[in-house]
This record gives sequence, structure tokens and C-alpha cells, in this order.
Amino acid sequence: MTTTEKARNLAAFTRFHEATGSGSFEVVATMIDEVVEPDVVFHAPVPMDATGAEALKQVWTVLLRAFPDLRVEAEDVLADGDKVVCRNIVTGTHRGEFRGLPATGKTVSYGEIFIFRFAGGRIAEIWGVVDVLTQLRQLGALTG
Repeated sequence: MTTTEKARNLAAFTRFHEATGSGSFEVVATMIDEVVEPDVVFHAPVPMDATGAEALKQVWTVLLRAFPDLRVEAEDVLADGDKVVCRNIVTGTHRGEFRGLPATGKTVSYGEIFIFRFAGGRIAEIWGVVDVLTQLRQLGALTG
């Protein structure tokens, strides 16, 4: 991988990350169309009927409806070869239905780690690990 390719991947990741922090579904959807392959392979624990970039758009629709003030803060960003890894802290206020839970008004703060594989400067594959247990506990859906 050349330095130019690595810089292009980091620029696409930065565009992705900045859009996800905008709070605007339109900004996120435009970014997905620009930097994510339409047939992106999305490995994450999200029950979706769609695949590819459309599944990613659905994820952001659900998240922004439930947490309109959602913020994703990158704690670490590492690039190696064709991959960029990001460790995030996610915060937001539960203002809409999420995973069958009506809005609670509670705030959440949880961690996640995502790995993005790039091909031709676009995101071609995504792996994600989200601390759903902490998220659901903070929303009052789980006790203990």
C-alpha cells in the first residue's frame, strides 16, 4: 500500500466519521453514497433486512431517530494497509423508539470499535463491536 493510498483511506474515514457526528441523516446518507461501496459487507450485530450501503443507511436512520443528539468521539484511530480501526465513545439522549423501547429521556455513553477495509479509496467492508449490554443497561432495559 502506498502512502497516497493510505492518505486517501484516512481522508475517506475522516469524511465518514465527521458525517456520523453531524446529527443529520441527509449528511450521513450523502457521505455513504460518496465513500462506501454500494455492496459493502457489513459485519455487525444489527438486524436488518437490507444489505450493503442500504443496511448502513438503515442503521443510521434507526440511531438518529432514537438518539437525535448522537455523538461519536474517536478515542483512537489506527491505519495499517487497507484498514482503518477506530475506537469510539458514543453518547446520546434516548428521544425515540430503540430496539422496542419507547423513548426514556435517558442518556447513554458506551464504547465501540470498528474496522473499515478500503478498496479504491472507498469503504468495502466493515466489522463492528458495540457495547450493547452497557447501552441497554443505561436505558433501563436490563438490570444487573
